[in-house]
Amino acid sequence: PEAVWRGMTTVAGSWIGGGANQAAMKEVYEVGNKIFSSMVTVDIIVANIWMAVLLILAGNAKKIDAAAGADTSAIDALRKKAEDYQLANNKTPNVTDLMLIVGVGFGFTALAHVFADTVTPFFVEHYPHLNKLSFHSKFFWLIVSVSIIGLILSFTKARKLESVGASKVGTVYLYILIASIGLHMDIMEIANSFDLFILGSIWMLVHALLMLGMAKLIKAPLFFMAVGSQANVGGAASAPVVASAFHPSLAPVGVLLAVFGY
Repeated sequence: PEAVWRGMTTVAGSWIGGGANQAAMKEVYEVGNKIFSSMVTVDIIVANIWMAVLLILAGNAKKIDAAAGADTSAIDALRKKAEDYQLANNKTPNVTDLMLIVGVGFGFTALAHVFADTVTPFFVEHYPHLNKLSFHSKFFWLIVSVSIIGLILSFTKARKLESVGASKVGTVYLYILIASIGLHMDIMEIANSFDLFILGSIWMLVHALLMLGMAKLIKAPLFFMAVGSQANVGGAASAPVVASAFHPSLAPVGVLLAVFGY
């Protein structure tokens, strides 16, 4: 359980979708608490250094885009569309709205639990060789099914809950998850596992160079590079923060990209 490779799966999970994926990897790969504590520390420190760089870049986006010759007309149109949508649909939530949001969230999560409890034994009994693909993990099926349900609901009338703050309520619960993961962090692990921080830094450096290099190559606006990167490295908790640094109305774009990151 304390093998380094197991701990690395949690960092990989975090950096391709955020805290939810990190928690999923811990359960699926049965990561020990000691190595998980070290990896959480690596994740938090290294990822937040990169986030700070992205926020600095966001503050100079116009100059950088102009120097790169990037076409930002799509972002301007998107910002205008997002502003118009918010002005036309935003409402002040009442108790009924909030209870409905929480009810939908917990209700469909319960259905996902039922699905996972049903499907997992089926795969264990009939497809034992699929254990290597995590198909024998209830947590794997829980995360997959609840994500699919969420995407399906976004095409139904349930999406109207966003106008009364569904994403804000979801963010609160996401922060609870992130705080729960953060409780495993031991800052003293920096001294005890410095080699892991070197590994994490190289990992993030490769990501940063690829993102910056590709953005320059295709002359992509800085917004897409920064938010796309953070949607993976930080997930739904921090991608909206980076998107908001460009314009507050663009925060939902960060959430959407983070969902695809999952």
